[in-house]
Amino acid sequence: MKALSPLLAVLAIALFAVLGGQTHAGLVLLAVLVPYAAFAVFLIGFCYRVMRWAWTPVPFRIPTTCGQQESLPWIKPASLDNPGTGWGAFLRMALEILLFRSLFRNNRARLYDQRLVLGEDRYLWLGALAFHWSLLVILVRHLRFFVQPVPALVMALSRLDGAFHVGTPTVYVSDAVVLGALVYLTVRRFRNPQVRYISLPFDYLALFLLLGIAISGLLMRFVARVDVAAIKQLALGLAVFAPVVPSTLTPMFLIHLLLVSVLAAYFPFSQLMHLGGAFLSPTRNLANNNRRERHVNPWNYPVKTRSYAEWEHEFADKLKAAKLPLEAEDAGKTAVH
Repeated sequence: MKALSPLLAVLAIALFAVLGGQTHAGLVLLAVLVPYAAFAVFLIGFCYRVMRWAWTPVPFRIPTTCGQQESLPWIKPASLDNPGTGWGAFLRMALEILLFRSLFRNNRARLYDQRLVLGEDRYLWLGALAFHWSLLVILVRHLRFFVQPVPALVMALSRLDGAFHVGTPTVYVSDAVVLGALVYLTVRRFRNPQVRYISLPFDYLALFLLLGIAISGLLMRFVARVDVAAIKQLALGLAVFAPVVPSTLTPMFLIHLLLVSVLAAYFPFSQLMHLGGAFLSPTRNLANNNRRERHVNPWNYPVKTRSYAEWEHEFADKLKAAKLPLEAEDAGKTAVH
């Protein structure tokens, strides 16, 4: 039931794109106004959330670690799991961002015969890694619609992605991988009882939007063929803020564009913001040097302190009544002897 309303919402968005594209005013709304509004919401929302995280004070080093901290010279530290220097924290972050290292080490728990058994969950790591890297390749390939001339890097990546040329049009590896990864992640969310229990409708909404974007993109390429020249004309006009709306835009392209716009506007308010939060997480990007350096909380206000000798002098009568030894008297006796 938690997945039904997001699915109906995505289908309603697709239906709105089909019906709205029947008139010129609807084309202008779907092809110009909605993408601009979605991009503005994405940019403002993304920057706002990142700046809020960046402005949040972190007075203490609070990295999550699973290795030996750097301490004595004869104890070997875990330089990546428990980095003690800035370069160590940088390498740890690089492995986390590029290879999802913590997810690779993630364990799954299952109950077998009243016993809790821990095991590896490498399929989740592989699916997440395949999805993110394939999506990055697809985004870079789409730059050819927004710039003219097309950069050589984008052309080289497109040729490499379509190296396994099968028929016409070219079958890109990233398209197949991203669709397979999305299907796996969606099926896992339905089949895994623990994941299904903690899933919210907004989690399904992000998955269904991504699936809709991937499926509509493949349909445009292999089934409902579109006018690529018209799409590039629209994209170039949007990029330079001089939009031109061709009359040959197909309903499938409008569905694809509207789903992308909705996902972009939804992005800053969803868990997809881990794209920016991963870089600003103090549990990941800080070196664990608490044993070498003292970190004082800057929020602490000045507090008047006193030494033990001053405290003992103030309560000397009470300490004597309780027959407790006084360090001042013991020191005087030692000096006399």
